[in-house]
Amino acid sequence: MARIALAQTTSTDDFQVNLETAMGMVEAAAAGGAALLAFPEVFLYIGGRKGRLEHAQAPDGEVVGAFRECAARHAMMILLGSIHERIPGNPHKVHNTSLLIDASGEVRAVYRKLKLFDVELADFTFRESDGIEPGDADPPVVDTAVGRVGLSICFDLRFADVYLSLRRRGAEVIFVPSNFTAPTGAAHWEPLLRARAIENQVYVAAPAQFGQHNPRYRSHGHTMLVDPWGVVVAQAPERTGLVFGELDLDYLRTVRRELPMAP
Repeated sequence: MARIALAQTTSTDDFQVNLETAMGMVEAAAAGGAALLAFPEVFLYIGGRKGRLEHAQAPDGEVVGAFRECAARHAMMILLGSIHERIPGNPHKVHNTSLLIDASGEVRAVYRKLKLFDVELADFTFRESDGIEPGDADPPVVDTAVGRVGLSICFDLRFADVYLSLRRRGAEVIFVPSNFTAPTGAAHWEPLLRARAIENQVYVAAPAQFGQHNPRYRSHGHTMLVDPWGVVVAQAPERTGLVFGELDLDYLRTVRRELPMAP
C-alpha cells in the first residue's frame, strides 16, 4: 500500500502567494507520510494572459528546482499538476505542462496538455487555445514507487481513448490534475472520473482547483481518488487543503483477475 496526498487549491493571480501555499502543502504532505503529493492544474497562477506569460516557468528553472529540492529533502515524489511552461521563441503562448518529480529530486516525466478546453456555454465562454500551445507527444507512463503512473490533464478526461492508451501501456494509477469549471464539474466531474477508473481498472487520482478564483471564475473542486472498482475512496471537503488516500496494487490485481477486461 502506498499513501498519497492530493492538493486542492484556490489559486489566483498572486503567483507568490500561490507558491507559498504550495510549499506549505509540501511540508504537510511529508508530515502526513505521503509517498507522493500531486497538485492541481495551473496551481501556481490563474489570471490573465499578461501574468500567465510573465510567470511562465522553464522545466529546468528556479521554481521547478525548488520543488525538486523539496522532493529530495523529503524523499517524496511531487507531481506539479501543471504549470505554465515558457516556450522559447514564442512570446504569445505557453504550454500547460505536468512534471513528475521522483523522490530523489529528478524529473521523471513531462507531459504537455494535448486536449485544450475551448467551450461556449450559455453563460460561460472560454478558449484555452487562445493562450496555450498544445503538446505534441502522448501522455507518458512511468514506473514509480507507487506503481506504474500515467499522466493526463483536466480536459483529457473527456476522451476515453487517452486513458485506454495509458492502460494499454501498463498504467495502474492515472493522475488527472484539473481545473474544472463549476457548471461542467457539477454535471460531469465524478461520472467521468469513475468511468475512466472502471473502464481501465486503474486508480484515478484527481487533484483539483476549488472555489472563487476571481469575480468571473469559479471552479468545481471535489478533489478525489477513485479505485479500480469505481468507488470514490477519498474526497476533499469544500475548502483548500490536502486529502490523503491509499493505493493498493494487490487490490487492483484482484479486480483485474476477477473481472478480466484486457485492453
